[in-house]
Order: sequence, then structure tokens, then C-alpha cells
Amino acid sequence: MPPSLYTQQSKNVWRTWLLMSIFFVIVIALGWIFAYTYDDVSILYIAVFIALVMNIFSYWYSDKIALKTSGAKQITKEQYPDYWNAIENLCITAGLPMPRLYVIQDPAPNAFATGRNKEHAAIAATSGLLAMMNKSELEGVLAHELSHIGNRDILLSTIVVVLVGFIALLANFFIRLRLFGGGGRRNDGGLGIIFLIVGIVFAILSPIAATLIQLAISRKREYLADASGALLTRYPEGLASALEKIGNYNQPMIHPNNATAHLFISNPFGPHKDKMSGLSRLFMTHPPIQDRINALLGTKA
Repeated sequence: MPPSLYTQQSKNVWRTWLLMSIFFVIVIALGWIFAYTYDDVSILYIAVFIALVMNIFSYWYSDKIALKTSGAKQITKEQYPDYWNAIENLCITAGLPMPRLYVIQDPAPNAFATGRNKEHAAIAATSGLLAMMNKSELEGVLAHELSHIGNRDILLSTIVVVLVGFIALLANFFIRLRLFGGGGRRNDGGLGIIFLIVGIVFAILSPIAATLIQLAISRKREYLADASGALLTRYPEGLASALEKIGNYNQPMIHPNNATAHLFISNPFGPHKDKMSGLSRLFMTHPPIQDRINALLGTKA
């Protein structure tokens, strides 16, 4: 793989462990605050158990969840020979094992990579992408996805699907518990009220913070994979042309999903969703396509 990938691999592994640790701390913090508020230590025990189970579950099964959620179906070489051969040739060049290949029946051109490591990786492409791209453009997109595998950021981005969604679900549960389950049983006067307020605020802000982390990770990894993919093919114009076609399509996928949106090479809700500026850019799942094209071609906006 290109040298730049090696400098990023250890960082992405470290970020994966950091994200899982942050998730663990957030869930336990939520559990502790509400255990204190309700004077029930079992809530804390449940939170610790849930955090451990979800970390383990997300490591082993997050890729399967992402593929299932996207409606991806595994394919054979006989079904899609051009797709298969392109990946096979790129894997030889990159020194990577052959990933499992999937197709999503959708006219919108898009693709994503997932898995916990390079030995257990998968790439899914839409039928629209395979039909729309010429050979160099398809190789550019697939090299981009293989770069996610080579950069070891597929585990990080896939785990986010499970952990961010679960933090939002858990926070919502605690808020509903407070609103519909009555007041807390601990009566510590002002201190009890402070902990209750902190708990509610923390429950509201936790999923927002987790989502911002998710989106920031997605934007950075797309730039890196663009550059790494271009180095792999030695032809950045191929990926740039593919991104231009993807941007010009400008229609959402049939069944886009917020949980997996950051995995795709382009926003599944339509590239126009990422044409924002200012503070709103914090909530973008992807960098603007034109910015990515300019970076690949070395041109200015």
C-alpha cells in the first residue's frame, strides 16, 4: 500500500479504541447519574453490563448490521465479472486480501466498505454505480473503498453505526424514564435537583456529541481515502470523474439510512445535502464533492 497509509493505520486503530472507551464512559456516566437520582445501584450495574456487551457486539457484528441495513446482497464473480476483476487486480496491487463483494440494487451511484479488519472486510456497490462508471472511474471508486480497508478505518466507521445509535436510544430511554416514570427516589435537596438536571442535560447532549464525532470522522476519512485511492491507481482523474458523475446524479438512494450514511463514498441522501457552509458544515456526513475533486486534481475552488 502507499506509504501514507502506514502512517494512518496506527492512528485509526487508536481512534477505534478511543471511541469505544468514550462510549463506555458515556454509558456508565448516564447509568451512575440516574442510579444516584433514583437511589438504585442496579441501574449502574445494568449500564456497565450494557456498555460491555455493546462494545463486544459492535466489534463482531457491526459490519453485518451495516450490510443488512443497506440491503446489500453478496455476489459471485460470474454475476459481476467486471466488478470482481477490478477488485481482484486492485487487491494484488495493494497487497490486500480479497474482500467479500456485495451489490445494492439501487440506481443511485454509491459504494461503501465495512468490516473489522482487512481479513474480514466487505465492499458494497450499488447497481447504479456499476452501470454508470467506465473502467477507470470504477477502479477509482473501488480503490477508494479498498483504501478504507488499508487505512484500517473500516472498523472505526462501522462501530460508529452501532454505538452512536445506541447512545441515542439509551439517552432517549433515560429521558422518558424521568418524564413518565415519576421523580427520583433520592431526596438530597438542592444536590439531588442538580444531579437530576445534569442527568437530563447529559442525556440530551450525549447523542448530539456522539453524532458530531461520527460526522467528523466520516469527513476526514473520505479525504484520506480519496488521496490513498488515487495513489493506488496512479490515476486521480478516474476517481475525480467518478465523483463528478456521482455529484451530477444528485438524487437520493431509494432507502437511505442516517445510521449508515457516513459509510458511503457519497451522501446517500443526495450530494446536495452536503452543499452547506458555516456552522451547518459540522453536520455534514461528507465533504462537498467539488472540494474532493479539486483536491484530487490539485485545483482551487
